[in-house]
Amino acid sequence: MDVLIVHCHPEPHSLNGALTAIAAETLTSQGHRVEISDLYAEGFDAIEHPCHYRNRQDSQVFSALTEQRHAFEDRQLPDDVAREIQRLEQADLLVLQFPLWWHGPPAMLKGWFDRVMVYGGMYSGSRRYDRGRLKGKRAICAVTTGSPAEAFEPAGRAGDIVRLMYPLHCSLYYLGLEVLPPQLAFGIQGGGLAYQEETAFRRHLESTKTDWRARLKSLEGESTIPFSGWDDWDEQGRLGLRHPLRWR
Repeated sequence: MDVLIVHCHPEPHSLNGALTAIAAETLTSQGHRVEISDLYAEGFDAIEHPCHYRNRQDSQVFSALTEQRHAFEDRQLPDDVAREIQRLEQADLLVLQFPLWWHGPPAMLKGWFDRVMVYGGMYSGSRRYDRGRLKGKRAICAVTTGSPAEAFEPAGRAGDIVRLMYPLHCSLYYLGLEVLPPQLAFGIQGGGLAYQEETAFRRHLESTKTDWRARLKSLEGESTIPFSGWDDWDEQGRLGLRHPLRWR
């Protein structure tokens, strides 16, 4: 199996860095081929901008979707975008490793989606969701948070983690990916010591690493998050009246 780890953290010696290293080591030891896309280390430009397109289809008005499709069809995508697309095409499993900042992924990772998931290439009006270009591949988010797990329960002050993760999970499914439940490491970044004594916190860090290593060894047998598909929706994109999810 080919694995792409998209690592998004500015500090190489962070827990996120350690978890990426553990993933690479564990998966490689199982015989898988692993490639790491380190967005900060590689200087990925997260901002979609007219300057990325040398031969514009419309030189007067910049439309990201128009220029993405034109560049894809003309084989003139920016080098960093073309590199990331090639990595995605080769991968059977995508691992996104990042901290939860302001109730979502870092801007760098959001920008990776903005620029790499080019319209007309990685998706189109008819190639989305269960008809997406990346259908048959799987993805998992490995996420660290500052607050403890209790704060991310449905009534917690940090917000329901299931709802916070949904936009990213939906984006992955939008591309056709089958999405595994996330690997969540609570009470880590920034405020970890605010919730536990240092000795307990160090044990928590080691437990987090151990849990991730163990889960990586069993990923291939895991079930993915269920999503509805094209056959379930009406012309306006709503679930059909008889669809079971409509009554939950």
